Amino acid sequence: MRLTICLTAALALGASSTQLAAKAAPFQIRLTTWTFTDKDGTKAKESIDAKGNYIENAISGKHIDHGTVVMKGGKVCFTSAMNKEGEVCWTTPRYAIPIGRSFVTTSDKGEKLRVTRVRYTPMKM
Repeated sequence: MRLTICLTAALALGASSTQLAAKAAPFQIRLTTWTFTDKDGTKAKESIDAKGNYIENAISGKHIDHGTVVMKGGKVCFTSAMNKEGEVCWTTPRYAIPIGRSFVTTSDKGEKLRVTRVRYTPMKM
């Protein structure tokens, strides 16, 4: 009996250490949707499709922006099709963010923005 308990405990510890060694999924932007309040106070929702195209609309439904997005060196870089600002990159966490969680991202210009991941929803302009 004592041997059975010891073996069971050893197997449980081994399984736990294996789970701890598993790496979390890296942060990925494609097929995600985010909500945030922009610097002008507009509540917005932004979705990124599988090809790296993004659409940003106000929660009220008004179209705000669209363009392309790529991951570069641990940052998410957006290029708007609606202005000539060029590529704007934002910091990301190292690992995937679960739906319902938030994080603060900082642009290359120093602007901070709290974004919350929500269930992926394809959007239209």
